Amino acid sequence: MEFLKNLEWRYATKQFDPTKQLTIVQLEHILQAVNLAPSSYGLQPFRVIVVDNKELRNKLKQAAWGQAQVTDASHLIVFAAHRNLTNYDVDKFLDRIAQVTGVSQQSLTEYGNGIKGKVNNFSKEERFIWASKQCYIALGFLLAACANMHIDACPMEGFEAAKFDDILNLKEKELSSVVMATVGYRAVEDKYRHQPKVRKNPEELVIRL
Repeated sequence: MEFLKNLEWRYATKQFDPTKQLTIVQLEHILQAVNLAPSSYGLQPFRVIVVDNKELRNKLKQAAWGQAQVTDASHLIVFAAHRNLTNYDVDKFLDRIAQVTGVSQQSLTEYGNGIKGKVNNFSKEERFIWASKQCYIALGFLLAACANMHIDACPMEGFEAAKFDDILNLKEKELSSVVMATVGYRAVEDKYRHQPKVRKNPEELVIRL
């Protein structure tokens, strides 16, 4: 029940207090939650970029149509999906499984071939769309973790991805920005902080069969 109360408490914060910063421990807790988010096959076909550099954040603000959260929040976190996942990426994932679980590489061959078959059947565009979906799962974990810690956050799609990619040099990494979140603490003057949360009635949302 406490978790639901924390979700009721959170909202998409529009104005952050630039004088209030997260601690290193708080930020690491949030990033650990993101890392624990599930993804298809466990591949995590994305990267999470924490932008601390003020000059970069000012540039990103312009590419986000001047939205103040980009520079005023304590931290800016960009989720960028792999543009073209390859067999090499799958092999790296299999190496990680073997390292963490202690199983042999040979025992993972069939599993790896299944993943490669699935990924290779996608077009390059389909691979990116599929990878992008995984970003949103991780974003959900970020928002839930922030709410549980009473840290404010705002998920944001309102930006020019191509410009973000240029500013953050993502193209050379075969990545492209998908969605971002600003995290920090709400400003007292944020008019949305006391607004009731508007959602569908449960019976309008849930279909029971």
